[in-house]
Amino acid sequence: MSDERSDEGFAQRWVYGNPEAALTITEFGDLECPYCGAAAPVLRELVDTSEDQVRLVWRHFPLYTVHPFALTAALAAEAAGRQGAFWPMVEKLFKHQDRLDDASIVEYGRFLELDTSTLVGDAAQQYAEAVRADYADGIALGVHGTPTLFVEDTPYLGKVTLNDLRDELGLSRRGASRARS
Repeated sequence: MSDERSDEGFAQRWVYGNPEAALTITEFGDLECPYCGAAAPVLRELVDTSEDQVRLVWRHFPLYTVHPFALTAALAAEAAGRQGAFWPMVEKLFKHQDRLDDASIVEYGRFLELDTSTLVGDAAQQYAEAVRADYADGIALGVHGTPTLFVEDTPYLGKVTLNDLRDELGLSRRGASRARS
């Protein structure tokens, strides 16, 4: 797992897995979205069992009109990421989607041993442009809801199941590559 950013074209956000993986899944997601929460363990397992062939790139797409704490959660994840804890914070936020208020986020930050002063409120606003850029990129790519996945640069319209994603990526059930034609 890596809390590094990639500067290669489409993959410009937080990377889970091998940053040099041959295959990229990009997720435009909302940390308050229950469907994103359900997809998270599937995507992590896909990456974890891919023998370093697949990486997941996260892009923020907070649906703030439906999920009132989505933007707060996105800013907190960015702030945690600047402290090397993007993915641990994302996991906490998904696990506690029913508690994404400022006080709860500070509690998660304390648990992760982070400097909580930048996680919420005015201090977290320094990360707003990164979230805005992800959202704007999503709009430009036709994202309307979450989770929206892209396999390389192609929208993925299938079910977010381990087997369906492995098939789409040309991976065997164990994760090893199959010959692609």
